Amino acid sequence: MKKLSWLKTLVCSALISTSLSAVAAEDTIKVGVLHSLSGSMAISESALKDTVLMLIDEQNKKGGLLGKKLEPVVVDPASNWPLFAEKARELLAKDKVAVTFGCWTSVSRKSVLPVYEELNGLLFYPVQWEGQESSKNIFYTGATPNQQAIPAVDYLLKQGIQRFALLGTDYVYPRTTNKLLEAYLLSKGIKKEDIMVNYTPFSFSDWQSIVADVKKFAGEGKKTAIVSTINGDANVPFYKELANQNVTPEQLPVIAFSVGEQELQGVDTKPLVGHLAAWNYFQSVDTPENQKFIADWKAFKKDDKAVTNDPMEATYIGFNMWVKAVEKAGTTEPNKVEKAIIGVEVPNLSGGVAKMLPSHDISKPVLIGEIQDDGQFAIVEQTGLVDGEAWSPYLPESKNLIADWTDPINCGAYDKVAKKCTSQK
Repeated sequence: MKKLSWLKTLVCSALISTSLSAVAAEDTIKVGVLHSLSGSMAISESALKDTVLMLIDEQNKKGGLLGKKLEPVVVDPASNWPLFAEKARELLAKDKVAVTFGCWTSVSRKSVLPVYEELNGLLFYPVQWEGQESSKNIFYTGATPNQQAIPAVDYLLKQGIQRFALLGTDYVYPRTTNKLLEAYLLSKGIKKEDIMVNYTPFSFSDWQSIVADVKKFAGEGKKTAIVSTINGDANVPFYKELANQNVTPEQLPVIAFSVGEQELQGVDTKPLVGHLAAWNYFQSVDTPENQKFIADWKAFKKDDKAVTNDPMEATYIGFNMWVKAVEKAGTTEPNKVEKAIIGVEVPNLSGGVAKMLPSHDISKPVLIGEIQDDGQFAIVEQTGLVDGEAWSPYLPESKNLIADWTDPINCGAYDKVAKKCTSQK
């Protein structure tokens, strides 16, 4: 009998322990962090992982969310696009995260998109992108082309640029963005022979002949600029080669869409002073909100030289929108959060307000900045708030499409002329 009693006690203890563990697990809200911490994109994405961790820490110090602490679940998809999908499925199916903040490249986002739609997860994507997509499960807090690429080209046209070298990394974002820019430039009267397009692999390093080709293209009597959609660590040797070949911004300005303060930490910026970047935020923005964000970031990193950048602000905006939507919905249940977040407004770091639009894009200002010798950007032009557009009016296949995830449309690709939804979602 004593042995039987002992066994009963052991079983009961195990059941109680399991039950307590389940209760403990339910006392936290798990937040997925899906950013490359190794490989070619780690130079850009590692800071975004730390940004999410800082925001989670700050929210927990405020008391958490819905009476629970936030618990980060960090994975490393290692700049490997199929691995992004595997890690996303792990976060949703195994770890049961309530939300994910992650991805940088569009190919990584497209890899995980079907996973989030299948398992009904929520992903906040914080990087500039090419548009031509809208998912009910993704919130796009980075710039759409009309919030970055088009205004950047408009700026160059105002400077008298007549020839354009479109240089990009060989994947979906640069190819789609450049296809859109070619159509836009042609509509502005730029001739096809005055547009040069070139793509290189991730981590490309042998820029000598390409820079020489661009210099030759620029030396044919028309004022020329480089529009760069080069991503990740390939930017370091690209800018070094520009300096090696004595390319100055006066002769051949570069305007980049994927180079910010983080990337410039790995480059001798002195020869690059005057080259440009188009973003929706720079660390040099002078507002109280931004000064606090910078101070909080340096304190979190324990590094007075730590820099902030545009995708970090987009992460900050997305995180705060999610928190506000969860509080509004009273739950982390994806369908209810998705409905609650439309129309949610939170402060950006430029002194304005970001609003979540029915398309799952947001409103953002557009900033053009010049590289300074300290690796920061001097803002040379800034617009008011611009609403993101999921579908480009400059491409024939999308000129009639809009995204609107509110009733009665509730569609990511709605043909406003035919008045019907053209997507299955």
